[in-house]
Amino acid sequence: MDEVLLRSVVPTAIGVLVRRGAPFAAAEDAVQEALVEAVRTWPGHPPRDPRAWLVTVAWRRHLDAVRAEASRQRRELLVEEQPAPGPAPAADDTLQLYFLCAHPALSPASAVALTLRAVGGLTTRQIAQAYLVPETTMAQRISRAKRTLAGVRFDRPGSLDTVLRVLYLVFNEGYSGDVDLAAEAIRLTRQLAARTDDEEVRGLLALMLLHHARRPARTTPEGRLVPLAEQDRGLWDTRMIAEGITVLQAALARDRLGEYQAQAAVAALHADARSSEETDWAQIVGWYDELVRLTGSPVARLNRAVALGEAAGAQAGLAALAQIDPALPRWAAVAAHLHERAGGTATAARLYAEAARAAPSLAEREHLLRQAARLNARPSA
Repeated sequence: MDEVLLRSVVPTAIGVLVRRGAPFAAAEDAVQEALVEAVRTWPGHPPRDPRAWLVTVAWRRHLDAVRAEASRQRRELLVEEQPAPGPAPAADDTLQLYFLCAHPALSPASAVALTLRAVGGLTTRQIAQAYLVPETTMAQRISRAKRTLAGVRFDRPGSLDTVLRVLYLVFNEGYSGDVDLAAEAIRLTRQLAARTDDEEVRGLLALMLLHHARRPARTTPEGRLVPLAEQDRGLWDTRMIAEGITVLQAALARDRLGEYQAQAAVAALHADARSSEETDWAQIVGWYDELVRLTGSPVARLNRAVALGEAAGAQAGLAALAQIDPALPRWAAVAAHLHERAGGTATAARLYAEAARAAPSLAEREHLLRQAARLNARPSA
């Protein structure tokens, strides 16, 4: 996109959204998100009509934001800003809705997508990002799930595994943005733990508590992302960490390891370290080995490469990263981090900029651009 085109397209798009009923500030935000998408997609697939493309995408982003805000306001009636420790409060119908949407007539992937959209309050775009698929593909999946359930009797609730996956994804979306989503996921997982004698339910609850305890340190007052190594650990919620570790230990004692317990064990090792330098990275690599064995997840392999780079050196991390598909989201960001640790400043700067272009949020994009600018500002050797 050249500067002349931007000067003409952006005001037009904002004006169209305002005329359609969007508040001016919301219209600006929606157009900004559309511009980020344009930077990512236009170089390879430029639209024939940039103005129409920008207006269409911006309007969809605005509608998603309106729906998400409406869902957030409904959740605020059920949950306080911070999830209270201890036993779950009296159950409501929300958890039952999760089980009903996870109907046996649907595949697990379709059941998760439908529940996230219908009950979890996530937008189609957010769900697509979680599943690493295009938004149009996810929209079709959700539509097919709705058609499948048309006329089906809801006398057979869905599987516990599917509900756990939904709660996990709802929490992840909340942890990366909307705090209320994370708190609601913890509230429902507490209820599920009170009803169900299952170690993976407790593993998921421990994982949520350990991650949520770090929330106050994850961003600056200005909204900038703070990497784990740079976080002020004095801001972490030690009471929530203690509860999470207690819940995890009880689950691990049953010796029936699952993916949520393994992830919680990684989070516990981070929470237990007084500084990034004192983190037991060798143990973390071991837990990621278990997680890869349990799930085969490429994301787990990516995280293992980071941990291996800390435990055994950047070259070991890069060797592990070479076995992972570079098309995986955040691959470039991990590669940039490892190349920087290995001394490859120019390569790292280029990869940070590449990762920024594919970043799923403005906050992450700005963080990666700052990393690239920091390295580019260094005097050449």
